[in-house]
Amino acid sequence: MNYHYSMVIQWSEEDRLFLVHLPEFPWQQFHTHGRTYEEAAKNGQEVIETFVEMLKEENKPLPEPRMLPKKPLQVA
Repeated sequence: MNYHYSMVIQWSEEDRLFLVHLPEFPWQQFHTHGRTYEEAAKNGQEVIETFVEMLKEENKPLPEPRMLPKKPLQVA
């Protein structure tokens, strides 16, 4: 299933991996990682799906997805 949650992917020189943070699921700073950006994104999506399933099974509310402002972004 495709959920609309945020995913922050950043390179870690120390770990030599792309680390994934999921802001709507703040239980820990980083949730997964990948050797490539694509692998990190795929792993992040799998973690989101797992968290959503877990919350649904526990009858807990899902976090609200963070939305970008409705006003178009201006690029200088």
